[in-house]
Amino acid sequence: MLLAPSDVTLGLLAGGRATRLGGIDKAWLLRDGEPQALRLARAFAPVVVATAVSANRDLPRYARYGLRAVADRVPDLGPLGGVDALAAAADTPWLLTLPVDALNAEVALLSALAAAQNGQGAYAVDDDGVQPLFALWPVAALRAALAPALAQRRLAVRELQAGLGMAALRLSGLRLGNLNTPADLAAAGIAAGAPE
Repeated sequence: MLLAPSDVTLGLLAGGRATRLGGIDKAWLLRDGEPQALRLARAFAPVVVATAVSANRDLPRYARYGLRAVADRVPDLGPLGGVDALAAAADTPWLLTLPVDALNAEVALLSALAAAQNGQGAYAVDDDGVQPLFALWPVAALRAALAPALAQRRLAVRELQAGLGMAALRLSGLRLGNLNTPADLAAAGIAAGAPE
C-alpha cells in the first residue's frame, strides 16, 4: 500500500525524562551539528504533510524552529501519553511515530511499514528486537483504542498494537538505535545541547 505525503503526519516522541542521561532533552542532542528533532523532521519532510513533536518541556523552543510541539494530555503515562498527544494532533489518516533519539531511521522506513501493514498499521522489529515506537498507526483506530487503554491505565504500547492487529515488519541487518546512556552518545559521536 502506497501512502501519499498528504496521508501521513510524522510524530516525534520527545516527551521522556531521559533519566539515564541526567535529564538531557534528547530532541536537542546534536548529530553532525544538527539537533535530533530538526534532523528527523527535515529527513522525513518529503514523505509527510506535517510534523508534530510530543514534548513536555520548553515547547516554545520548537516553535522557534517551525515545529509544532504538543504536550501529553494526561501526564505520567510514558510513551503511550506521547502517542496519545500525537494522535490527537494528527489531521491525517496515518501517523508515523519515531523516537526523537532514533539513529538509523531513514525515509524508506515509511514505505516499508506501509507495505507491511494491511490497513491496521505496522511496527518495526530490528536486530535488537521489537521497536514498537517506530510505527505506522491508523489514526482513527488508534484514537478509539487509546481512550479505553488510558482510562484503564493499560500503558503497554505492544498491548495496544496487538489489539489493533498491527503487523510486525522485520528489518534484518538493521539496528534503528536510540540514545539512552552516555555510552550510547559517545558511540554515536553525539554532543549534548544545541544553540538556542
